[in-house]
Amino acid sequence: MSEDAAELTAELVVDGAVPSQPVISPDGRWVAYVVAPVGRREERHLCALWVAAVDGGSPPWKLTAGTAADSDPRWAPDSASVFFLSDRAGSRQLHRIRLGGGEAEVLTDWHGRISDARPLADARLVAVVATDEPTEEDERRRAERDDAFVWGQQLRYGRLRVLDLATGGLRTVDGLGDRHVVELAARPDGGALAAISWAAPDNDPGATTSELHVVDLETGTARGLGRIGTEARSPVWWQADGGWHLAYLAMPEPFGGDAVYDVALSAAAAAHRDLTAGMAVCPTELAQVADGPPLALFADGLDTAIYRLDPDLLRFGRVAALDGLADSLTACRSGAVIAALASTSYEPVNVHAGPPGGRLTRLSDTQPALRAISWGSQERLSYRASDGLGLDGLLVLPPGRDRADGPFPLITLVHGGPDYRYADEFMLAPHPTGQWLATAGYAVFLPNPRGGVGHGRDFAAAVVRSAGGAEWSDITSGIDLLIAEGVADPDRLGIGGASHGGFMAAWAIGQTDRFKAAMMAAGISDWGMLVATGEGGTLEAALSGSCGWEGAGPHPHDQVSPISFASKIRTPVLIVNGEDDTNVPVSQAIYFHRALSWYGAEHELVIYPREGHGLVERNHQLDLLRRTRAWFDRWLRDKARPAG
Repeated sequence: MSEDAAELTAELVVDGAVPSQPVISPDGRWVAYVVAPVGRREERHLCALWVAAVDGGSPPWKLTAGTAADSDPRWAPDSASVFFLSDRAGSRQLHRIRLGGGEAEVLTDWHGRISDARPLADARLVAVVATDEPTEEDERRRAERDDAFVWGQQLRYGRLRVLDLATGGLRTVDGLGDRHVVELAARPDGGALAAISWAAPDNDPGATTSELHVVDLETGTARGLGRIGTEARSPVWWQADGGWHLAYLAMPEPFGGDAVYDVALSAAAAAHRDLTAGMAVCPTELAQVADGPPLALFADGLDTAIYRLDPDLLRFGRVAALDGLADSLTACRSGAVIAALASTSYEPVNVHAGPPGGRLTRLSDTQPALRAISWGSQERLSYRASDGLGLDGLLVLPPGRDRADGPFPLITLVHGGPDYRYADEFMLAPHPTGQWLATAGYAVFLPNPRGGVGHGRDFAAAVVRSAGGAEWSDITSGIDLLIAEGVADPDRLGIGGASHGGFMAAWAIGQTDRFKAAMMAAGISDWGMLVATGEGGTLEAALSGSCGWEGAGPHPHDQVSPISFASKIRTPVLIVNGEDDTNVPVSQAIYFHRALSWYGAEHELVIYPREGHGLVERNHQLDLLRRTRAWFDRWLRDKARPAG
C-alpha cells in the first residue's frame, strides 16, 4: 500500500452515500435520482432527490433537502417537474416539485399506504397504488388496543386509484376487483394502463398468482390477460403493425431464471410468447421507449449488456456491452438517451447516461473519498466445474500484492439468491465484501456457481429442488484451483455469505472440515422451518424439494438442511441475523445455535435488534464489519501475512 493512501475504515464504508432509482426525463435532458446515506442514523431513512443534466453542462443539484424520506421520482410528461413520494407531511404522500426547485407541493392526504404513482399522458391525472384508508372500526380497535386479528385480515391490498390534480380527489378503479396491484405501466399515448396484480399481498401465495391486466381508466373496466409467471414485473408497452403489445419479465418457475414474455393485445386470445428461450444471457430489466420497441438489460457473465427488441423478428438484439454491473435502466421518450446505475471493478455505483449504443457518462459522484484508498487487485476468473461446465467468478487480492506473493489465507464469499451473481463491480458495501476483507490481508474468492444469473436459464434453474448440490461442487472446484495455483493456503481457508450465501456457508461446514472459520449471515439452517415461517413460504420448496407437511418423512428438504449435519461441524462459525428479518427469520439462527451448542461446536450468535434481512442502522453496520474481520483474524490470521 502506498504511503499516501488512506486507510479503509468501517466508518468510511458506512458514512458514505449511494444513488438509486434514476429516472430520465421524457425529453432526455435530465436524470432525477435518490441519494441516501449508507448507514441510517435516524429512526427513518432520510433521502434527497437530485437532478443531473445528461449533457454534463452543469453539476448535479439537490432538488430536495434530504430532511425526509423522499423516494420514487417520476417525471411529469412535460419534463418540467418531478412527482415523488415522501413522509415530510407526517405520512407517506405524493408530492410534486418544479425542476427549478422551491417548495414541494403536497398532492394527497391519504391515510392508507401509497406504494406507487405514475403520471399519465393526460397531465391532469396520476395513477396511484394505495391501500384502503382505515375505517372507523379500525381506528376504534387501534385506540382500544384491540389488535387481535384473524389471519389474512391484517393484509392491506394495494388498489389502483386515479388522482385528479385539479381537485385532489382519488378515485378507486374497481375493475380489478379484490386483486392486489403490484406494478403499473402507462401506455405512452395515454389510452390505457397495464397492471400486474397478485391474489394477495403476501409473497406466498401472491408471487405465484401474478396476472396481467389492461385497464381503461375512463370506464374503470379491466381486460384480464391471464395468469403469468412467478414474481412477474417490469411491464412495458410497445407497438408493431399498428397494434399494441405488452412485454414483461417473469420466472417460468420459482428460482428458474427470468424470461421476457410478450402478448399482442390485438389478438382475440392472449397468447404469451417467450422471447428469450435459448439465450445464453439472462434478462434483468425492461425499459419502456415511448416511440419505439423496448430496451432491456441482460446479465452476461461478469458484465451487462443492453439489448433492443426487434419488432419484426420478435427477439432481442444486442446494442452494447457494458463492463461490470448496470441496473435500474430508464429511457427517454425517443429512446435516444438512457440512464442507469453502473459500477466497475474500482468504481462505486453511480448514475450514468448516454446513447444506448455509445459511451455512458458518469453524472453522479456520491463517494469521492473512496478514491484515496489503495484497493486490492480484482481479477476475473474462468474455470471448469467437475463435470466440465464453464464457470466464472472474481478473485480479490490484498492491496499491493499479486499472485506471486501467495499463498494467502483465502475467504470464499458466496452470493445470495441463488438467482443473483457477482458482476465485475466495485466490491465494497456495509457488509463483509471482497475489498473489506482484502484490505485486511486476505485473498477473497467470489464464485458464480450454478443457480445464479448471467449464463442462461438452464444454468439458473440447475439448483431447483437440489440446493447445495452442483452449486457446492462448483464452489469447491474454484477453491481447489486457487490452491493448486498457489494463491490459497489450504490450511487457512474461510467461508461466508448472507441469505442463500449464508445457507451455503452453513452447508459447507457440515460437509467438510477444511474451513478454519465461517460466517453465516441471515442463512437457512432448516428448509422445512423456512417454508413454515419465512415470507417466501412454499416458494422455498422449489429449492429444497419438499414441505414438512408432505407425510411423515424423511423429506428431501431434510437432506439439504445444514441442521441435519450439525453433529459433524468442527469449524468455528459466526452466526448473525436481524431480529425482525421476515425473509430468513431469526429462528433459523437460533435453531443452528442450539444445535451447535448441543454438540459443543465453537460458534458465536449475534442478533441485531430492529433489523430485517439487511442491516440498515449505522452502528449495526459498523459492528458487523469489525466483528467479521475480527472473527476471521481470530482463526486465520495467526499465519497471515500483513497487507501492503
